[in-house]
Parts: sequence; C-alpha cells; structure tokens
Amino acid sequence: MALRGNLRDFTVTQLLNLINLASKTGTLIVDGPSETAHASFRDGKLAYARIGNEDNSLASILHRANKLSAGQYQIIRQRGGQMNDKELGLLLINAGYVTQEDIILSLHQYFTGIIQKLFTWVEGFFRFENEMLPPDDRINVRMDLENLIIEGSRHLREWEQLQDEIPSLDMALKFADRPGANLRNVNLSVEEWRVVSYINPKNTIRQIANATKMTDLEIRRIVYGLIQAGLVEIVRPEGTTLPPARMFPTEDREEQKSLVNRLITRIRSL
Repeated sequence: MALRGNLRDFTVTQLLNLINLASKTGTLIVDGPSETAHASFRDGKLAYARIGNEDNSLASILHRANKLSAGQYQIIRQRGGQMNDKELGLLLINAGYVTQEDIILSLHQYFTGIIQKLFTWVEGFFRFENEMLPPDDRINVRMDLENLIIEGSRHLREWEQLQDEIPSLDMALKFADRPGANLRNVNLSVEEWRVVSYINPKNTIRQIANATKMTDLEIRRIVYGLIQAGLVEIVRPEGTTLPPARMFPTEDREEQKSLVNRLITRIRSL
C-alpha cells in the first residue's frame, strides 16, 4: 500500500480505518505541526507507538502510570541503562516490582494516549511504510483499532468543544472573586490539586501543563472543570516564570481538608 498524503485530505480516522480493514503490517509516520508520531501495526492491530522526543522507555511509561515510584524509577535509570525494554520487563516481573498485566495495561494506556492525540491533528503529512516493522527491542502489544477509532472520535469531539471554551493555553488563571461552588464540599482529584497548586495570574495554562506533565487535552479538561465549578477565571498573564515544582497533594483526606481550607482563605483574600 503506497500511502502518503496530507491530513487535510485524509484524516487519521480514515487512515486507521484503512489499516484496520486491510489488516496491514507496517508503520504510519505522521509529521504534525510541531512533532512526528510513529504508529506500528501487525495485521491491522496496533503494536507500538511513539511521539516526538518523548521518553518512551518502559521504565518511564511505568513511572507515568504510577506502577513505579520515583525512587524505583531513578534506580532503574541508573542501573538498567543497558537493558532493552523486553529485558527490563522480565527483570521487573521476576523481582516482583510489577506484573505482566501491569506492563501490558500501562503500554495500552500510553499507546492509546498517542493515538488520541493524533486525532486532534488536522495539519500535517503522513506516509505508511510497509517495510518498517515494530521495533524488536520494545514490547509490542496487539490492540484492536475499532475501539481506538471510536474512542478517538469521541475525544476529537471533546477536544473541539474544549478548544471553543479555552481557545488559548497562553492565558493565565486566577481564583474567582466570587466562587460559585460550595467550597467546603470541594472534592478535587489529585490531578486537579496539581493544577490548583500552580494557579497564579503569572503562570500561563501552558506553563502549568508543562510543569504537571499534562497534555493539551488533559489540561483543558481540568481547567474547564474548575471554571464550571466557579473556582477559577481566565485572565491575561502577568508574564513571569513558573515557580519550581513542589510536592503535590496525595489522597490523604486530612491533607485535602487542610488544603481546602487554605484554598477558601486564599479566594476570600482576593
């Protein structure tokens, strides 16, 4: 299949449908607005994916999925640098750090995230390389494309709505002068607390996303939720740099209660 072209003429949905229906083996390369993505397939199933210069090592993926602690991740980086992902995966399973199911699930989540991001790309060029197989030194999976296409289409609709609500990530956030939510009943997720900890008119939404390692979709989703709850407002940034990263809240209820009280005090002082 000599397949190459422009995303304006052939969408990612159409590409994946074609690969799925033709049960193709090879690698789809998409040159997007600012980075390049690779998605490899075997017999029409997604086997592997990577994007840009992102660290896609198994240790990094497991750390992002909270299957490895920060300390374990650092030790593996220091001592396991010469191992490929297959060797490292076997070592981690035998040592009892993770299970095979943990690894497969984490890879599924990571690869799914990359494909979902591709659905938001409407500009760029693509080509399908029949001879480029999934890398042998990485753990390959077999993911059906039907569910990825359905989920990707849903995320695309959500992305379009969030772009309408939050057109630019270069704006900043501040706590609402008159919060519309009952703050004493606030029950934020850990990810939402991470964003809240950086809310300041000096920090752009993009800076907060970079500091919390969130994708454009993830940060827009959380900011939209905070806006809908009446907790924050979008403002023009004051233009200073983001403060150094710090420890984020856990799911400890007492700690969250303390943070809610501090949040209430902070909003009332504005």
